[in-house]
Amino acid sequence: QVQLVESGGGLVQAGGSLRLSCAASGLTFSNYAMGWFRQARGKDREFVAAISWSGVTTSYADSVKGRFTISRDNSKNTVSLQMNSLKPEDTAVYYCASSIDRFVDTTSAMYNYWGQGTQVTVSS
Repeated sequence: QVQLVESGGGLVQAGGSLRLSCAASGLTFSNYAMGWFRQARGKDREFVAAISWSGVTTSYADSVKGRFTISRDNSKNTVSLQMNSLKPEDTAVYYCASSIDRFVDTTSAMYNYWGQGTQVTVSS
């Protein structure tokens, strides 16, 4: 079955950096766009970033644009999220997800497989 396993979360001070990784198995990884979402306590899950099947096209939430970078390695079935200049409001559980198609999607309804999430906490 499809498995998405995130890693790389943790506690960091404001202004610091973290790199999240997601290892995928059980699917033809290069056929699907991938995305990162996050959910802060008491809030709805929100879109963070997405990348097309080839890696050529990316999309970011306005709140992370210029600070976060999504990338993928189809030879290793992994997708990563480099997070720089972190802010306390970035604190959330971050989820990796695989899309139903090859193209960048920003809505969670277009993603059919999800990881278990990894906690990112940014202290002020």
